[in-house]
Amino acid sequence: MTTTTTPEIAEEPASGRSEPGLTERLDGLDRLVTLGAGRLDEPLLDEAGELLTRAGERLRLSGGHTVVTLAGGTGSGKSSLFNAICGLQLSPTGVRRPMTSQAHACVWGLDGAGPLLDWLAVDKRHRYARASALDRSDSSLQGLVLIDLPDHDSIQAVHRAEVDRFVTVADLLVWVVDPQKYADAALHRNYIVPFAQHADVTLVVLNQVDRLQPGEAEDCVSDLRRLLEAEGLADPRIVTTSTVTEDGVADFREVLVDAVAARRARSRRLIADIDRIAERFVEFRGEAEPPAQIEPRRAARLVEALTDAAGAPAVAEAMESAYELRAVDYVGWPVAKLVDRLRSDPLRKMRLTELREELRGAFTGPVGAQQGDVDNALQGITDGVVTELPPVWARAVRAASRSRAGELPEALGGSLKDALPVFNQVPNWWWLVKTWQYFLVLVTLLGLVWITLLVVYGVAGSGSGSGLFDDAGLIPYVTVLVACTLGMGALTSSACRNLVALSSAKHGERMEAHMRERVGGVAQEKVLDPIAAELADYASFRTAVEEFRPA
Repeated sequence: MTTTTTPEIAEEPASGRSEPGLTERLDGLDRLVTLGAGRLDEPLLDEAGELLTRAGERLRLSGGHTVVTLAGGTGSGKSSLFNAICGLQLSPTGVRRPMTSQAHACVWGLDGAGPLLDWLAVDKRHRYARASALDRSDSSLQGLVLIDLPDHDSIQAVHRAEVDRFVTVADLLVWVVDPQKYADAALHRNYIVPFAQHADVTLVVLNQVDRLQPGEAEDCVSDLRRLLEAEGLADPRIVTTSTVTEDGVADFREVLVDAVAARRARSRRLIADIDRIAERFVEFRGEAEPPAQIEPRRAARLVEALTDAAGAPAVAEAMESAYELRAVDYVGWPVAKLVDRLRSDPLRKMRLTELREELRGAFTGPVGAQQGDVDNALQGITDGVVTELPPVWARAVRAASRSRAGELPEALGGSLKDALPVFNQVPNWWWLVKTWQYFLVLVTLLGLVWITLLVVYGVAGSGSGSGLFDDAGLIPYVTVLVACTLGMGALTSSACRNLVALSSAKHGERMEAHMRERVGGVAQEKVLDPIAAELADYASFRTAVEEFRPA
């Protein structure tokens, strides 16, 4: 008895073009690999990359040929079935096991088959062609590449490796089993279960049914179908054959004829491979919609922490003090400054020296931005956005937040350096006050000279006593004038210092705000933008997975 299950196969053009949607699926997989690089598990990315390479190579090779592999365990009779389809004794058969130590290939239609067989790495000694006039008259199998594989359960590791290699590249997988070992655990565990999603390109041949009693074949097929379905192989295709009685061989050949005629096995196999790996990407896609960026409150806290790490408040305070001290050179009373110089105040010199050193450091490099302070500022910046992300993407977002941490100290110093010169200018009113003060100094000096002349010519009696320089009676008035100019100078200096004290506080606030703005720019470029880019990649990954995953 023969039992056959064969679904309808729609034809596509003889050119062997890929099935609609295959290119889009490959593009989607390539996008997932690109987005997952450096984030997802390396074995998954490597496997996906290998699939993309293999698919590209297979699509570049002959689309007019369908690669069908006959695989099975020891004694299943796959070589006998191979010879029966070929019509010649091409693959060795016999009692000794294993008989097939290397893959044997029989090709119907030579055009384009050479590069394909080279890619399949079939030894040229084991390549056969059905190209006689008789074969050409029967073109039903034209385009078939039938390959007989070594036993998958061979004691020779090289044989098992050969099987493993071919089952990943065959367009149609044919598993040949016999009534005694169709439930072989090695076959089901190593091949049926891992390739359960390849039902469209998988065929199971129950061979040697001549060994069964009438009615037992149906029971074996039912039990085999139940086993395959339990292992995830949906609607399995099963054919029963016997190479001894040739029962079912013609049916198996018709299945091959349909597969070759449809020219869809290649595309279906690649789509099955893609669907199989697509499910493994789903676990890295979270259900919650990810945020687009760090929330403003956390971003503001980060800027504040980096501002402190860079020492901006200290620089602003130093600039505020420098503002006051420098103002003294313009609005201070020159007479008082002369007295201070005569007294040689070491404290003021020390303060000016320290400020000069602080400002020099501000203009030439980082201002107190130590790596440890920067790392502390970055602590917890991503806590609000990674809570609902899959672990691998949460790690990627955290890594992105610190990806440019080593650049932050220098960048922060540079931002303060750029901010300082904006406020390193002398207000115009300082020049006006300075001019006024020196005018008062000039008046005071002229008054002192006048008093001296009055003393010399008026008091000593050297003059006539009636002029501006020899009338001693003018001395009190000129003295009052000198006293007034001195008082006006001191009063102007005091009033201006009070104004400078008020404006220096505002100056420091403006300085700190300006530096904070520059630090915010650095934080955006070095921390927030990388986080936003990572979140955008994750959002793109979620979309790509949703579009890529099988329906």
